[in-house]
Order: sequence, then C-alpha cells, then structure tokens
Amino acid sequence: MKTITSLALAAIAVGFFLPCAAQEAGAVKPQILLQQTVDGMPRGEKQELRVLTATFKPGDKTVFHTHRFPVTVYVLEGAFTLEMEGMAPVTVRQGQAMVEPPNVKMTGYNRSNSDSLRVVVFYASDPDTPFLDALH
Repeated sequence: MKTITSLALAAIAVGFFLPCAAQEAGAVKPQILLQQTVDGMPRGEKQELRVLTATFKPGDKTVFHTHRFPVTVYVLEGAFTLEMEGMAPVTVRQGQAMVEPPNVKMTGYNRSNSDSLRVVVFYASDPDTPFLDALH
C-alpha cells in the first residue's frame, strides 16, 4: 500500500510539474550585459531616469563635456570611442556597453570614415539636472 501511495504521489507530481517545465522552456532569461559598481549616483529622495538615443555620422563627435552622474552607453550599431581626460581612450562596439564616470572631462567619437554609430544612453540624475555640462 505504501508503494502504491508513493507511486500515486510521484505521478501527481510529474503531472503537475511537467506543464510548468514546458511553460518555462519558452520563458526568456535576461543575461547581464554590464554589471559595475559606480560612485556618484544621485542620493535624493527622487531620481529622474532618462533613456536617450543618438546617431553619429562618420567622423561625428560630441561636445567636450562632463556629466554630473554616471552615464551608461549601449552601442546598437558601429563603434563608440570615448576619450576621457587623464585616461586611455575606450572603444565599445555593437552589442557592448560602458559606464561613463561622472565629473570627468570627455569627448565621444565615431572614428569610422564610412559607418554610422547608433547608441542608447541611460542616465539617472537628480530631477531637472542637465544631461551634460558643455566645456569650452
């Protein structure tokens, strides 16, 4: 009797969990593209989140600037080169991401002579903070 009960419970468990497993097969599992501990995040009670896009033609560049808070850049197409004061240039390519540190003077470039560059930029700041501070 104990064996029959155990088999019945096992059959019920298999009948219950197999449909769950079948549903799980089609579920999307996010993969971490970039994980980084950063300094300089906003500390106010509320933050403003912005998601921006930018398209650079071959040879285009940003203005010389700083950001008050970290900026995350994801490259959709092309290659993005960031030159930061006192640091080696960093190039991120399609499908890659990077964090631009706050309060560092920088210029971003599309160094290609033929390919455009498309990026998505993620920015968390105190409300009403400018995205960048242009330097002259």
